[in-house]
Amino acid sequence: MLIAEQQKLFDYLPDEIEQNEFILFDRLEKIKQIIAKYGEENFYFAYSGGKDSTVLHYLLDMAIPDNKIPRVFSNTGLEYREIYKFVKNLQDKDNRIIMLAPRKNIVKTLERVGYPFKSKKHSEIVEMYQKGSTAPSIERYLSKGGGQFGCPKVLRYHFTPECKLKISARCCNEFKKDAFNDWIKLKENKKSILITGMRKEEGGHRVDINCIVIKKSGQVTRFHPLAVVTDAWENWFIDTYGIQLCDLYYYPYNFERTGCVGCPFKINIEKELEILKEKLPNEYRRAWLYFGPVYREYQRIGYRFKGEVKP
Repeated sequence: MLIAEQQKLFDYLPDEIEQNEFILFDRLEKIKQIIAKYGEENFYFAYSGGKDSTVLHYLLDMAIPDNKIPRVFSNTGLEYREIYKFVKNLQDKDNRIIMLAPRKNIVKTLERVGYPFKSKKHSEIVEMYQKGSTAPSIERYLSKGGGQFGCPKVLRYHFTPECKLKISARCCNEFKKDAFNDWIKLKENKKSILITGMRKEEGGHRVDINCIVIKKSGQVTRFHPLAVVTDAWENWFIDTYGIQLCDLYYYPYNFERTGCVGCPFKINIEKELEILKEKLPNEYRRAWLYFGPVYREYQRIGYRFKGEVKP
């Protein structure tokens, strides 16, 4: 569904102006405006190799031909092998693609910092509790009755000594954000504004993102050009302009999203594991190696796992 501001504009558009073309024009103008205002040299793009970031990669070039904005890909070891190959292929033709290679042991790091469980918000609040916090946000989360913004009843045991699994939302920071921060600290890479392909329609904590993120000091730190676009618009853009995505988005895999292999935050994680088991067995084994403790807990309590998907 289009956001209200866009719909108001459409109400005044002549019938012959196609709405998808208007959104494209709007996004291209926004990219031109923001990058011109703050200086191309200050931007870098967190490129994941997935659908959203690939669409944005081409939008940046349509808006600003010959731009030199680096596309920084963090090769953490949690990415699908097909994603890595797709990005490497692109890098061979485009020297703006930069691959970082963090050297953290995935299994040991997750054991140390905690595992992602349900969602980023849930994991963050459980981590606070497990560290001994009595912050009011914990009680508010528990008191919302398991609605959209509350803790589901089946997971309330996470806030008792019964829960033995260490939980946190720090995996993204450990494997990706820390690598980006190390990269921008290098003298030759001084960049202050991160571009991402994040969209509101993805849901979760992204629902409230703004196109531009500004600190209290007035400094711009983030630019999300795709924040307001929909899945339908992205599909139109891909089809209209012949954008090639990673093979995982096509038959026989037909992924809707990629991200980290087997990420427990995914609502349809059981379905994804079933696809991996049948079509990408090596990725299936990797997913269980990294996130097995979470999958087993999902199975034990009957959350997100209905069947008997096993390693």
